[in-house]
Amino acid sequence: MNSAPLVALVGNPNAGKSALFNALTGARQKVGNYPGVTVERKSGRMALPDGRPIELVDLPGTYSLDPASPDEQVTRDVVVGKQEGERLPSALVVVLDATNLDNHLRFALQLIALGLPVVIALNMIDMAKRDGLTIDVAALSKALGVQVVETVAVRRLGMDELKTALATVVGDGTRTVRAGAPPEHDIVTLQRRARAIAVAATQEESLERRWTHRLDAVALHPVSGPILLAVILFVMFQAVFSWSEAPVGWIEAGFAWAQDAVRSVLPAGILRSLLVDGVIAGIGSVLVFLPLILILFLFILVLEASGYMVRAAFLMDRVMAGVGLSGRAFIPLLSSFACAIPGIMATRTIDDPKDRLTTILIAPLMTCSARLPVYAVIIGAFIPAREVGLGVGLQGLVLFGLYVTGIVAAMIAAFVIRRTIAKGESAGFMMEMPRYQMPVFRDVAIGLMQRAWIFLHRAGTLILLATVLLWALLSFPQSPTGRDQVRYSAAGRIASGLETIVRPIGFNHEIALAIIPAMAAREVAVSALATVYAIEGADEVQTERSLVGRLRGRWSLPTALAFLMWFVFAPQCLSTIAVIRRETNGWKWPLFSLAYLFGLAYLAAGFTFWAATALGL
Repeated sequence: MNSAPLVALVGNPNAGKSALFNALTGARQKVGNYPGVTVERKSGRMALPDGRPIELVDLPGTYSLDPASPDEQVTRDVVVGKQEGERLPSALVVVLDATNLDNHLRFALQLIALGLPVVIALNMIDMAKRDGLTIDVAALSKALGVQVVETVAVRRLGMDELKTALATVVGDGTRTVRAGAPPEHDIVTLQRRARAIAVAATQEESLERRWTHRLDAVALHPVSGPILLAVILFVMFQAVFSWSEAPVGWIEAGFAWAQDAVRSVLPAGILRSLLVDGVIAGIGSVLVFLPLILILFLFILVLEASGYMVRAAFLMDRVMAGVGLSGRAFIPLLSSFACAIPGIMATRTIDDPKDRLTTILIAPLMTCSARLPVYAVIIGAFIPAREVGLGVGLQGLVLFGLYVTGIVAAMIAAFVIRRTIAKGESAGFMMEMPRYQMPVFRDVAIGLMQRAWIFLHRAGTLILLATVLLWALLSFPQSPTGRDQVRYSAAGRIASGLETIVRPIGFNHEIALAIIPAMAAREVAVSALATVYAIEGADEVQTERSLVGRLRGRWSLPTALAFLMWFVFAPQCLSTIAVIRRETNGWKWPLFSLAYLFGLAYLAAGFTFWAATALGL
């Protein structure tokens, strides 16, 4: 006697698959685990209208046939006939969420291409009608080449029609495979096909959904989409400089007034030097860049709240797959633009260990907000504040180029790592597209206040501590009359040793001194330079009060450009190294990260300095 035909219930998470399974099988269910894995197996019995029994198995929800977890692996193996101890399905019931048709059709297209008999359960049709959606079921069925049945699983509507459709495709228990193209695994191609079918089958939809599709036609287009993303990023970095010019000037004037006030009250001595040259000069040189950071995060928060950021992730998925990364790496890498630490911690969502390791190793190359003060002070000092045409500022263009350099370097590093120490195949990434919406002012304001507090907290704790410590090391021992205090000090002597290593790449004594405390936090490089030059010129009449002005007369352009390139690559943050050690459970990968990033920083800075010098810049 032949066993009952096996029918697999398949679909995206949250499509109502479990509710449909319960409606079809009732109490006739069994729960166990698949052989060899701790993945739950739910199966039940049901009868077709002609009385034939079938076994229905509820497969774990997944987004594609490219598994990224044990659950998704089981689903793929069952439908392609590779699951140990599991019969080949005679047919598939693919459950789609009618309110999110274009996204759910991606997986359905892959499943239909397998060649198995398929019936589509267009679930939650009542919710779709509530939202103003009218779907032409006949047109959808014709486009997909399979039967489509409207269902509302939670109300048991459409169950008889679904059973009737199943009776026409389920045979005698043997698998019937029809001829068809192999499953498509390219996410972008799948998305385009799914969207085209969904649009053609949708007879009526709400104004909001129509506008979403119109905007996505541009934002997700293979040509216009990347161009739009590049334009948005370009405008963002132009705004960072142009919008911040006035508030930066106000903050600089405020700290200059504070220095003059302290000088007028306290006599010359250690205490005045500590407050003027250490605390105010060091902290002030960092805090002046708070407006730049807030403008940058204003753009990021607005893009996230509007629903565009997920679409940017979708556009970047193909690029990341080309270098061996999963699309799941995009969110951790995006988080690393704020700070590499939460970005590295966010890699816990990546199931593949080699994919996760690669993402951890390249996360420090994302240009975090701590680099922005360093970039801003060097660009402000050496790049003219002029337009290069069509209202495009040269300073914003250089800042945009630094961010792009970090991204390109990360992609190249990922390409090399995935083909050497972390070999493996990249997996696709399916994601839900949220609706477009106007950002809520209150939410954006709260986000900006949180970023401001984080920055101010770092300035008042870590950066203040590092600045005071550096001031002490620069102030003692006191040099004899006529000797250079900075070089004679304890910090100056340490920097002199490092200077012999970094001088070939164009770095001077002051830079050698600044990159040591910058290991605590990248912003400290700015406060360190401000403290060095404040102490160095403490007895001079200051014609130029700002750090930007002082750098112009002391550094060459090749040195400044080399310093920028150093900070694109160098892992100037011990906290990041500590998090890598915690996430990889050992010192092997943190030390590897330090070695390869410092190596890249040295080579990039050196090449930049040598090339700029050869060109006569």
